Amino acid sequence: MKRGPVPGLVHIVDDDLSFLTAMERHLRHAGYEVAVYASAQALLDRLPSDNIPSCILLDVQIPDLDGPALQKQLGELGSTLPIIFLSGYRDIPITVRTIKAGAQDFLSKPVSSEELLRAIAGALAHHRSSRDLQTRLNMARARLAKLTPRERQVFDLVVRGKINKQIAHTLGTTERTIKAHRHGLMEKMQVRSLAELVSLAERIGVLDGASGEEGTA
Repeated sequence: MKRGPVPGLVHIVDDDLSFLTAMERHLRHAGYEVAVYASAQALLDRLPSDNIPSCILLDVQIPDLDGPALQKQLGELGSTLPIIFLSGYRDIPITVRTIKAGAQDFLSKPVSSEELLRAIAGALAHHRSSRDLQTRLNMARARLAKLTPRERQVFDLVVRGKINKQIAHTLGTTERTIKAHRHGLMEKMQVRSLAELVSLAERIGVLDGASGEEGTA
């Protein structure tokens, strides 16, 4: 059985109303939810939410605030929606600049249906993956916040490579006590190894790159 397109919301920003109408009809037929905007300001006035898998189809040459300028403004507002640029002509410098600034793709008009749908599917998959990762990181930060003050001290020293003996000396307690705290915090953080704990600390921004002496307990 052939699967349909991954559900998601596509925001289209283009001042060509006939193109906007045709694109909206085409994407709705392909199974997507669609929101259309005839200008950059119209989108800014109804700033899209990051809460559902979405992407933005953005024309480069729109009046007043052009595509790259809107991309910059959305970034400053904290939007994480992937942007697919559309342009009536291939401008290499603009393409490079928008991609470097984080654009998901850059398509030249007229764009084939297959190419467009492939780009949209990729952008929505990217946004879904980013949202899932952010959710996992938020959950990890919440678990970190539930550690006891002593577990948090042990956590900070463990992820910097300190062995139990060193941690016990630093905190003025016994290795046996440190082992118990270490076991407890790893259970609370839902990790099974030191490597996993260190990786998690890096991803949630706890580990600032400083490391202590490494060793094994």
